[in-house]
Amino acid sequence: MNVIDILEQRGFVEATTHEEELRRLVQEHCPVTCYAGFDPTGPSLHVGHLLPVMALSHMQRAGHRPIALVGGGTGLVGDPSGKTEMRQLLTLETVEQNAAGIKFQLSRFIDFETGNAELLNNADWLVGLKYIDFLRDIGRHFSVNRMIKAESYRVRLESEEGLNFIEFNYMLLQAYDFLKLYDSHGCRLQVGGSDQWGNIVAGIDLIRRMRQVESYGLTFPLVTTSGGAKMGKTAQGAVWLDSERTSPYDYYQYWVNTDDRDVVRFLSLFTFIPMEEIREAEDLKDSELNSAKAVLAYEATKLAHGRQEAEEAYHAAVSVFGNRPIPDSLLPSSDIPRNARKQEGADIPASRVEKTELEAGIPAFKLYHNAGLAESASAARRLIKQGGAYINGRRIEDQNYLVTEKDFEGDELVLRAGKKKYHKIRIK
Repeated sequence: MNVIDILEQRGFVEATTHEEELRRLVQEHCPVTCYAGFDPTGPSLHVGHLLPVMALSHMQRAGHRPIALVGGGTGLVGDPSGKTEMRQLLTLETVEQNAAGIKFQLSRFIDFETGNAELLNNADWLVGLKYIDFLRDIGRHFSVNRMIKAESYRVRLESEEGLNFIEFNYMLLQAYDFLKLYDSHGCRLQVGGSDQWGNIVAGIDLIRRMRQVESYGLTFPLVTTSGGAKMGKTAQGAVWLDSERTSPYDYYQYWVNTDDRDVVRFLSLFTFIPMEEIREAEDLKDSELNSAKAVLAYEATKLAHGRQEAEEAYHAAVSVFGNRPIPDSLLPSSDIPRNARKQEGADIPASRVEKTELEAGIPAFKLYHNAGLAESASAARRLIKQGGAYINGRRIEDQNYLVTEKDFEGDELVLRAGKKKYHKIRIK
């Protein structure tokens, strides 16, 4: 089974160019060099970016050579794909800072140390481009009539804001990236989200016109939850790969709270557990399905943050919410701790409040102080202001927030300060 079969089997493939030729390429030529681009519009990737990251990792595991291309140059222009309004233009300094953070996160998934993967920044060749030379050498190969038919441009042209000229150049720049990577690294495959289809095809056409060589594209589906939400979006905001923005414990909780209907699909996309094991989990229900969710959360957290953080998040969840038995026969290739037991007295510290106190509401900062999670009321206020206070995994941002019975799950509520300090509040 070649890597295209693996990706298709696990649900990564929405469309490919020249499918049979692409299969022959990866079957007969190893390693094949491929790339995916990552837009440095923020200092961290989030869960919604994981599909191309995982795809590149699958390519590497199959013996091929992935290139993760940070868009330090294209980030200065802004990709109009999937947007109804112009992206805010970033400074070169901001883009470079964001790119540095993204590089670190990608290195968790892709091994850049052994020489069979590259991490590049297209600012290296785009920032110094001479405009007239670029128009003469590259621009002449593009038909405006064809460009405006691309989905990403068509949507913007029909929007109220319209399409800015600087964004109109984005397709040329991304196509030029593909050409540069073919020239410098022999790269013949680009992968990306379904909204990148027009840009990928433009690069394939440019390479064919200028080098008389066939290259290929593969796009991923837009992944949403069964409830229709975008991946990585919660009521509290994005689920980031940066541990300072989303702690490993909160990252774990995001995955363990997966909708029952999505467990098998997310195990296929966001872990490396073999498909034959995942298929055996398709008919799980109730407690067994919850155990599969724990495996999903552990494996996803291990990839993003490392084994130690994943184990700590798992044990913290056991301490707070109780143990989920995970039989050895369930997804056996996972190294999740399977014998964790909630010992008597090993629970997190707990205290009680009177139900009558909750009717008027108790200031959150007061609860944190009384629970010993802050040295003083003012320290508790600072904790909340700095974004380090959570109630049942939900960040509290208002220093005057009043805790009422509505904040409890059953008769319990869990306070967290920072990454690892917990306290349980029970209603008397």
